[in-house]
Parts: sequence; structure tokens; C-alpha cells
Amino acid sequence: MSYFRGGAYFRDMFEQALWALKDNRLRTILSILGIAVGITAVMAVGTVGKGGRHLIFNELETFGLKSVWIFRDFVEKDPRRAVRKGTGIDNGDYAAVDAGCCPAVRHVSPVIRDFTYRPSVRYGNQFAKSDLHGVNADYLAINNDNLSSGRPLRVEDEQRHRRVAIIGPEVERDLFGGSRSAVGSEIRIDDQKYLVVGVLAMKDRGFLESIGSAGGERTNSRVLIPYTTYQQMRGNDEVTFLQVETKGLDYTGAAIAQLKGVLKRRYGDQYAYKTISMEQYIETAGRILKGVSVIGAIAASVSLLVGGMAIMNIMSTSVLERTREIGLRKALGARRRDILLQILMEAVLISAIGGIAGIVLGLLASVGLALATGFPVLPSWWLLAVAFAVSISVGLLSGYYPAYRAASMQPVVALRYE
Repeated sequence: MSYFRGGAYFRDMFEQALWALKDNRLRTILSILGIAVGITAVMAVGTVGKGGRHLIFNELETFGLKSVWIFRDFVEKDPRRAVRKGTGIDNGDYAAVDAGCCPAVRHVSPVIRDFTYRPSVRYGNQFAKSDLHGVNADYLAINNDNLSSGRPLRVEDEQRHRRVAIIGPEVERDLFGGSRSAVGSEIRIDDQKYLVVGVLAMKDRGFLESIGSAGGERTNSRVLIPYTTYQQMRGNDEVTFLQVETKGLDYTGAAIAQLKGVLKRRYGDQYAYKTISMEQYIETAGRILKGVSVIGAIAASVSLLVGGMAIMNIMSTSVLERTREIGLRKALGARRRDILLQILMEAVLISAIGGIAGIVLGLLASVGLALATGFPVLPSWWLLAVAFAVSISVGLLSGYYPAYRAASMQPVVALRYE
């Protein structure tokens, strides 16, 4: 029986709160708008932050999340010491790593690049700009590359120094224009014939390239040839850098130590080496995104604070206007708790309606921002729940002081109020 009495009690209180808010429509609407704008800002910041994280990490994944690069550091700290020529890495170093001397490494590929060299790539009368890479058969897997057609490089291509090539989708478009398949065609790289055996699938690194963080590499304009063929062209067995895939992100530190250890044993202090790992990029991106999210959340919270102050101001005004009503209720037997809950119910109702309106507006704003910026829209139930909980909390906190004042009134003083 007490359950139904309790239900009737809160139902009556809810209805009275609705009537009280209806009597002050303009103030109620303004308070709701204040909360709605704050929640909209929180939703927009959270959604765009999550969408940006999704976009950046998807692009980072195109490098191979378990990749580590090791290369010679050409900066010589001792000015008296002569700088040795060469890349500091050759086929012997690659063979040592590939033979299993580094337990944390799953796959390794030598990569040969000349960053100042742009080869002439031609098919008939059509030319394409490209970046030429000498790699091995494991490179595609390490670099998280896929093929849209054709086959990958094979070990026998390396062993026999074959003139075969895998071209990027932009190179295929420039040379063949989509009129025919590039696979099986012969292209010329600096007047040397190469048989196209595969075409890389398109990779999206647009955002990273726009901020200059894609390694200076035109991802979709690459031409991959066997590293031995590239070395034959250059007339030496040097490797620009080694790119390895570790057994997992937890193995990154061990892989770096093992790679440097191998080169240290082979060369002593003749060369210095640097490493880059995707773990570093992931951690850096995570810190930057976290900082941006915190700043955005603080900025959005200001809107909620303003909305909360508006509720407190309006509820204080409402309590002042209803002083005689509160005194009459207390004189007729209303308890302090009844008055407190009544005023709190009104404040929470305002913030709840504002929260719902803010969530709807936030979703619409997120869609609009996604269309304008190209960021994926990724709202989550967790974010919606937090936004609604925050709006209710704002209502409770901002409504408590006016409710406490109303509940603390002495009936005689309240009835005499003019």
C-alpha cells in the first residue's frame, strides 16, 4: 500500500512542478535553452573528439601499427670526427635480423629510397610522378598494404633481380587512365622496362598528409620493386633503412633494443642509429587528442555553468514570488522535505527537458560538423548517458540552494510577506 501512496505522492509533485513551470513559460524556456546549449556543446565536442580519434588512428593503421623503422643518424655530435659515408645498413645487417637474432621481430624488410630522386615512370606517351621503393616480399604485410589486383612480390623476384613492379593507384590512373588493367603491362622506369605484377589498393592518409605527418611519402604514388633490383641499379648493397613488424605493441621496446644491439655488434661506434615506432605516434596522437578533448570539455562546461546559474537565478526568483504560497503550504502541514523536493523537482525537470533537447541538438550539430569537416560521426550511448546525467546534476546543484531557502522559511514570516 505504501508503494502506491509513494507513487501518488511523486506523481502529484511532478504535476505541481509542471503547473509551476507552465505559469512561467518564458523563464522556463530560457532556462531550458541555457541547459540545451551547454549539453549541445558537450555532445559536439565529445562526438567530434571521438570521430577525430577514429580518423587519425585509422590513418595511423595504414603504416602498420606494429612497425619500427631503424636508420642511420647522420648528425655527428663530435665536430672533430670524420663523418663516414653510406647508410650504415647493408644486406648483411638485413640478413642478420632476418636470421632470427631479434626474437621480438616477426618480419623485416629492407627499404631502399632516394628522397632526392623522382624517377621518370612512363607507359607509352603517358607519364606519372612516383616514389620508387626497393622492398622485399614481406613489405606489404609489414606496411599493412593490400592489392587491388595482381600479385605481391615473391622471394624469387628478389633472388633473380627481376624487373617487376607493383604500382600505386594514382600511378595506374596516370598511366592507364582506367581504360585497361595495368597488370601484365610493361612500363618504363628511367628507360628500363618493368613488368607490372600488381596494383596497390588506395590508402587514405589525407588528414596526416594535410598536417605534414605522413612521412613526406605520397602513399598512392609509390612504385615497389625488388630491393635487389634497385641495388643493382645503384651498384651497391646498401639499404636506406629497415622496417620491421614486431610481435606486438608490447614488444616495441625490446625490438628497438635488439635491432640496435645487432648493429652495435657489427659496427661498434662507427655509426649512430635512430628508430621510429608506431607506438610513439600512437602515444603522441593519444596525448594530443586527450588535451584537445579536455580543452573542449572545459569550454563546453562554461555553457553548462551559465545554464546552471540561470536555473538558480530563476528558481530563486520563483521562490521569492511564491513566498506566501510556501508559507500557506507549511501552515497547512507541508513538511520541510516536501517543500525541498517540490522546488528540486522543478529544477530537475527544467534540466531534464534541457538535457533531452541538448542531446537532440547535439546529434544534429555533430552530423552538421561531420558533413562540414569530413570527420566521421561517432556518438555513443555512453556519451549520451553522461550528457543526460550531467544535465540532471546541473539541475540538482543549481536548484538546491533555492529549494533549501524555501524549505527553511518560517510559516508566519512567509505568510506576512508582501
